[in-house]
Amino acid sequence: MEYMLIAIGIAILSIIYYIFSKDAQQTNNIKAIASAVEDANRQIYMIEKKLFELIKKLDSKKPKSMSDEEVYQEIERSTYDLLNPLSRQMQIVQQDLSDLTTAVDSRLLTLESSLKQMSIPSSVHGLDDNKITSLFKDGFDVNTISKELHLSKAEVDFVLKINKLK
Repeated sequence: MEYMLIAIGIAILSIIYYIFSKDAQQTNNIKAIASAVEDANRQIYMIEKKLFELIKKLDSKKPKSMSDEEVYQEIERSTYDLLNPLSRQMQIVQQDLSDLTTAVDSRLLTLESSLKQMSIPSSVHGLDDNKITSLFKDGFDVNTISKELHLSKAEVDFVLKINKLK
């Protein structure tokens, strides 16, 4: 029975200690929150004070009235400030476009020179050309013409297409 009373006493003391430690922890949390709220209020006050000073300063520097010429100059200055960066960007784009045009022209010249170097197959020349067109006009088909002249079907088709017969 004594042990039981001691165990109950220890349990009660443990509960009391737990309650007091949690209470102290909650108190510390409340103090931290209160401190943060106080700092926030102090900062809000400082911001409101600076804002009020700025408003007073702006009111004192308010232009009375501007002449038409002053308004025109202010509009011109503002427009220049807005359009100047855009103008610089346009110059850069124009330069890039010019560079690109030069590169494309160079590639086209290279391609044209390559195409000029390509020629009609060596077996196809003026005499075969005339023979192919005359045989085709006489009613022979591509297979027969290619066998007769010992040319490929592609060469015969090519000559017929060039002469707009097919």
